[in-house]
Amino acid sequence: MKTTTMQRLAWVYAIMFGLLGSLSYIPFINDENGVTLGIFSLQWYDNLLHYASGLWAAIAAWRSHKDSVFYFKLFGIIYGLDGVLGFLTGSGYLDGGIFLQGITDYSWSLKFFANIPHIAIGGIAVFIGFVLSKRFTEYDTATS
Repeated sequence: MKTTTMQRLAWVYAIMFGLLGSLSYIPFINDENGVTLGIFSLQWYDNLLHYASGLWAAIAAWRSHKDSVFYFKLFGIIYGLDGVLGFLTGSGYLDGGIFLQGITDYSWSLKFFANIPHIAIGGIAVFIGFVLSKRFTEYDTATS
């Protein structure tokens, strides 16, 4: 069975999210207060969300081209909108922050740097799912 370009990209997302879920366990990336990269504090539920996102990508990549494209479309929208909401309000919905903390009074620069990863990762996923997938069909010439 051949692996398509969309499936390979889904594997990249699976690996990326595995690494993101592990960030808070790497000592030199976190300060003494557990703040990752000096910007945000990743809790166990954030890590769980990253691992679940990676697992979803891995399952989609393993199953089929069609599942990989669906992953990028749906995941990209969900993840990207979480970043936009986080930027506008200081709280996202994926970790329940908007429901538990409401709108927060963080500086615009902190909101930007804390949420740009979600906006970028989600935006790239949307681009892959809605644009790139039209170029790389299920029958592309990718080799396994």
